[in-house]
Amino acid sequence: MTRTIFKTFSLFTMLLFCVSSFSQTISYRIDSLINNSSFLKTSEVGILVYDLTSKKELYRYQAEKLYRPASVEKVITSVTALSVLGKDYQIKTGLSYSGYIEGDTLYGDIYVKGDFDPEFMQEDMESMVDAISNMGIHGVKGRLIGDVSMMDSVYWGPGWAWDDTPDTFQPYLSPLMLNRGCVNISISPSGGGKANVEIKPESDFYTIDNKTSQAGTNLSVTRNWLNNGNIITISGNSRHKAGTSMNIFDTKGFFMHTLRYQLQEKGVFISKDSVAYDNVPDGTKGIITVYRDIDEVLKQALKESDNLSAEALFFHATREICNGKKNLSHKDGQNAIYKFMKTDIGFDSRKFRIVDGCGVSDYNYVSPELIMGYLKYAFSSPLIFHPFYDSLPIAGIDGTLQYRMGRGKCFRNVRAKTGTLTGVCSLAGYVTSPAKHTIAFVIINQNVLKYVSARRFQDEICNILATYN
Repeated sequence: MTRTIFKTFSLFTMLLFCVSSFSQTISYRIDSLINNSSFLKTSEVGILVYDLTSKKELYRYQAEKLYRPASVEKVITSVTALSVLGKDYQIKTGLSYSGYIEGDTLYGDIYVKGDFDPEFMQEDMESMVDAISNMGIHGVKGRLIGDVSMMDSVYWGPGWAWDDTPDTFQPYLSPLMLNRGCVNISISPSGGGKANVEIKPESDFYTIDNKTSQAGTNLSVTRNWLNNGNIITISGNSRHKAGTSMNIFDTKGFFMHTLRYQLQEKGVFISKDSVAYDNVPDGTKGIITVYRDIDEVLKQALKESDNLSAEALFFHATREICNGKKNLSHKDGQNAIYKFMKTDIGFDSRKFRIVDGCGVSDYNYVSPELIMGYLKYAFSSPLIFHPFYDSLPIAGIDGTLQYRMGRGKCFRNVRAKTGTLTGVCSLAGYVTSPAKHTIAFVIINQNVLKYVSARRFQDEICNILATYN
């Protein structure tokens, strides 16, 4: 009996020693990495590592300090959205009409109910156009009305940089989005003179100013964004094929006028001045509804770090937390996130600042401890963890980690959200150790000029976690 107890005690002691040795090895390696990283002489870093399997903190360094998170904030948005909306949630853009049809004419209004679908594309627009055309309608004696009552009219988040437009990563937000609020521009040589220019989706909401020539200088594509205009100017040399994308001002107008334009191309006439905005009244008759699974939006937000998709999740979660409130603002979103943070994650929201859903704002301030709280919360619930984990970029495989950690123990093993903003480089997610323990980690580098140095630093930490048993 004494010998059995002694053996049991010895095994227990050895297990504790192994866990302690593992933790010390991680601490030693990461400490050495910090001490020998020259870029950290002029920058800061916060690190937190937690073994989710053994429920033990393995490493921390300035983990309680506040940092700008960049797109790692999408962890907060995604986990909150999955928790309050559920993995089977759908975004619904509805098309309906009022009045009556006589002959080939609708004597009434057509309504589009915006639901902030960030993945509403040209094929979805075509399905709406076809649905109306298939009703045998060739004219509308009424209005084409967009319901954008889900959100207020402020189209950018607090602290977003005004000069990031017309880049595609900062579209103008609206409950009615088409092609992520952007146009795709293709330019090809014509064999002489001006280039051939094709812009999709086709619409009369923008104007093309083609100033290209074979004798010109470098090709340039821009929009008169300082004046909130949609004149797309292409100038310069047109001897080679080229393509680019840019956002369009007034995305709700872009959606509605493109719908009107494409209906007209299909033989359904609605006057240009008939486009209006109002709430969908009771009693309208449904034509078609476009559904979008949350899984599609989640993958776009996390794998591709798409800001628009993250903002959509932010506002849909906000609406749910606010019991269906209309005309939502970013302030409403902030309060909703804070409420969930306090009641479900267990953190004092007064110690942090969250003002948007994507992390673009310079007003956001979080700590590695807070991000870790969301990673741990997600892991604790399979209904949240599985869709969340599956949507994270995979090292060396896809998303924003496609070209990082492409070999060694990190390859296919690390699943994490990246974050990049001026001066910020961050990484947070999960890695599996050789002992099959799931380890969560958060790394936020701040005041960084050379992102490559920060990414190498983060990749090495992941390698330490993935290789030591």
